[in-house]
Amino acid sequence: MAAIAAAADEAKLESFLQWLQANGADLRGCTIRSCGGGKGFGVFSTAAPEPGSTDGVVVVVPLDLAITPMRVLQDPLVGPRCRALLEEGRVDDRLLVMLFLMAERRRPGSLWKPYLDMLPSTFGSSLWFSEEELAKLEGTTLYRATVIQRKSLQSSFDEKVKGIVEELLHVDESASSPEVLFEDFLWANSIFWTRALNIPLPHSYVFPGSCGDQQTRTNDDVCDSSLLTHQETDITAKDSIADENSKSSNTESIWVEGLIPGIDFCNHNVKALATWEVDSVGNATGVPASMYLMLEIYINYGNKGNEELLYLYGFVVDNNPDDYLMVHYPVEALRQIQSADIKMRLLEIQKGELRCLLPRSLLDNGFFGIRSGEDKDDKKSISPFSSYSWSGQRKVPSYLHKIVFPQEFLSTLRTIAMQEHEIEKVASLLEEVGSSEDREPSDAEIQSAVWEVCGDQGALGLLVDLLRVKMAELEEGTGPEASDSQLLEQFYSLDSEDCTSGSDENNKDKSKINIHSCIIYRRGQKQLTRLFLREAEYLLELSGKEQT
Repeated sequence: MAAIAAAADEAKLESFLQWLQANGADLRGCTIRSCGGGKGFGVFSTAAPEPGSTDGVVVVVPLDLAITPMRVLQDPLVGPRCRALLEEGRVDDRLLVMLFLMAERRRPGSLWKPYLDMLPSTFGSSLWFSEEELAKLEGTTLYRATVIQRKSLQSSFDEKVKGIVEELLHVDESASSPEVLFEDFLWANSIFWTRALNIPLPHSYVFPGSCGDQQTRTNDDVCDSSLLTHQETDITAKDSIADENSKSSNTESIWVEGLIPGIDFCNHNVKALATWEVDSVGNATGVPASMYLMLEIYINYGNKGNEELLYLYGFVVDNNPDDYLMVHYPVEALRQIQSADIKMRLLEIQKGELRCLLPRSLLDNGFFGIRSGEDKDDKKSISPFSSYSWSGQRKVPSYLHKIVFPQEFLSTLRTIAMQEHEIEKVASLLEEVGSSEDREPSDAEIQSAVWEVCGDQGALGLLVDLLRVKMAELEEGTGPEASDSQLLEQFYSLDSEDCTSGSDENNKDKSKINIHSCIIYRRGQKQLTRLFLREAEYLLELSGKEQT
């Protein structure tokens, strides 16, 4: 079985490489091949660049091969209908690409068939987990986000996607007619979010007519890529800004999300030394309107924590330096507290956030971090309250330079934790600075007044409670941090003794990888919760001493 699968993969790869070459792509000093171990395909260096070569360029792909919203609208079969859907507001740029992928996958004569055949058919992201695998994430933010997003995708498929794709398939009589399934949409969604790049297309490429270009494309064949709202989950699904790996030699660029066959086979590495760039005129590659890759042949997906990596890409990084913890105060709880209406209004004026991302790197500057012994007196000036005091009695705390938690989030917690008598004092202070029915207080005035009256004790106490509740939820779902470490040790020992074969082996391997990723992720969340809780508890202790 394994030999047959390997032969099939080799045939698909050969067809894809021929397709790339026939369409103007150029692999210079590298190749695309299997990564082994069921990990798909990757880009590998075959030799060091020769002296006099074009500055380490190893892959060149014409922009005409990119699957972008513009390319979808240019398609002779589905383009007209897709344009109508876009104009009607029934789809956005990203969904347009997903619909196109679903339809092209069913079309035997598709221009993109050699490329689509190379793409994975399943993924290791949490959206693809079985119920048993998903249970390994109970108590985590990722668990809740996955459940919410699955329901959202299912609803979108039932209400819109299924009917549209079937309509697009009827345009082409050669397309296969089996019923479109939810798994097809899940596949297209995963392909887009794991492989799409934010491409800085030259303005002259998008709008050739405006620059005197005599190419056959016209302005009617393209559209601007609109700024779109991120997927509404607890995870930041995909940054809509340029990644640090992307550069453009054209200062007038239009950023468009799309798939670049060939370059999208580069795998992730935290210390990636490869960059991809757009060559609008051909100076770097000799191929105008192309995208190229420079050594080394790993790219960095961005500074992403394991939560986002597992949610989007289906893998995690052990001891990930970019890991983060999300802490939030539930809106439902806010509505039930004393003086909820007043506090919610104050938060609205302050633009207060009820959630906060705490990157691991913040811990370096805390009381127990690697820089805990360094003198940070020069940072005391960063306090937003040090020069705004009515009474002069509220002094800037001595521990200010050691607070690892964002002041914006602490300001939110101060407002929520206020007692009735403190609300009255805050109102009185705001009246002293001229706030009235005619002039609403500013966010800075409210933050300063609340700090003047309340200090840090209430906010830090609330923060400690939030972190303790988070730890309880994590441990209730999957046990303590030490238990996860033991499970990983057992996982590695059992892995070395496993001896299954055939398709059962493949399925079991995928499940084991998923479970391993779950344990790595949730152990990291418990570790971060423990470390941030230690910082918060110590701050609370110091605050209590200074406030008394």
